[in-house]
Amino acid sequence: MNDSPSGTDVSPEPAASETGPDRLARVLRPVRAGNGFEEALERILRVIRLGLVPHGGRLPAERELAERLGISRVTLRDVLRVLQDEGLVESRRGRYGGTFVRYPGGPAGAAGRSRRPAEPSRAEVEDTLRFREVLEVGAAGLCAAERPTGERARRLRDALAATGDAPPADYRRRDTLLHLTLAELSGSPTLATQYAAVRADLNDLLDRIPLLVRNLEHSQRQHAALVEAVLEGDEEGARAVMREHCAGTAALLRGFLA
Repeated sequence: MNDSPSGTDVSPEPAASETGPDRLARVLRPVRAGNGFEEALERILRVIRLGLVPHGGRLPAERELAERLGISRVTLRDVLRVLQDEGLVESRRGRYGGTFVRYPGGPAGAAGRSRRPAEPSRAEVEDTLRFREVLEVGAAGLCAAERPTGERARRLRDALAATGDAPPADYRRRDTLLHLTLAELSGSPTLATQYAAVRADLNDLLDRIPLLVRNLEHSQRQHAALVEAVLEGDEEGARAVMREHCAGTAALLRGFLA
């Protein structure tokens, strides 16, 4: 499996138009008193690291962002100023103005980081991979047990189709959205929220290794088998495919990062 940002430089559409308000809500939650600036910065960075807003895409308006995070607009502007200084967002005025995400290097740039953090330890890599597998395999089984139909099935099929149509530069971001969709359809809001957090960490690791065409092709075959198992209500089959999918990603990351 592999899992980064698309497109156009200017998008008048707000982030919610692509991701849906519920998905943003899992990340843009109210911060705790005392560390409002720091926690608000972390939450917006997570939105960027997850690729929930594509390159050139617009964040929610200041008033909405401040309300979601439970902070003042003064504090929010301080946060946005830091992100702008780091080259991660751009503010524009006018009818189609707002705060727009800027990935370093454009759509194919690293997922929302102007500076790469220190190399993770082997223990940190293993912890992320194991926790990710527990959540993903569990979500796959739960999602199959729900056997999505109607609008829920359409969401899953659309997310799968988007990964198949994605150019290499946008593949990881689309892959992230497919996996987030599976977590959201599991029936457990807590699982979906926890998965968003671990996926941001996983994307940090994936940004350190190259995109391999053969791996992407294999990943897509697994994606298709996974969605088919979920839609058929095959819990064991869905868990088995997801376990194999996670193992493939883990093998690549261990190989490149060991």
